[in-house]
Amino acid sequence: MQKVEKITLKLLSKTYIDYLYQFKLSEEQHQFTALPQEVSELTEGQYGVMIMHYEEPVGFFLLHQTERVKEYSDNPNAMLLTALSINEIHQRKGYAREGMILLTNFVKDVFPACDEIVLAVNHRNVPAQKLYSNVGFLDTEKRKEGPKGEQYIMALQIP
Repeated sequence: MQKVEKITLKLLSKTYIDYLYQFKLSEEQHQFTALPQEVSELTEGQYGVMIMHYEEPVGFFLLHQTERVKEYSDNPNAMLLTALSINEIHQRKGYAREGMILLTNFVKDVFPACDEIVLAVNHRNVPAQKLYSNVGFLDTEKRKEGPKGEQYIMALQIP
């Protein structure tokens, strides 16, 4: 797949809330993730990250530095990635892949103490598993029971 032009990651800003609240997902996808409007009320230790195409948010995810991370990793410097979504009208353009490729450098810049990103992906969500594997996440062989069944715990080392 060719490199997508002008994709950047940016911390959530109120300027873009209206864009994010217009995100839509198919029912198939929504069963595995949350829409930005469902998770945009951040608590301490949660950070909203937008996948930007030029100045338009096309994707969104959360990074957590909360007690919840301990459910997925024993690493005190790990962060948890949740709620990755790409607005339905922007899917199949490589934005999720490019956003995840940019994740390592973004985390190094914004969260320099972090040396690992962990996530849980549903065993039935094969497209997401492939995405994460293709950008360097490895299956930790740990499993967790989620609301929609078994989840694979994956990790990306931040060098």
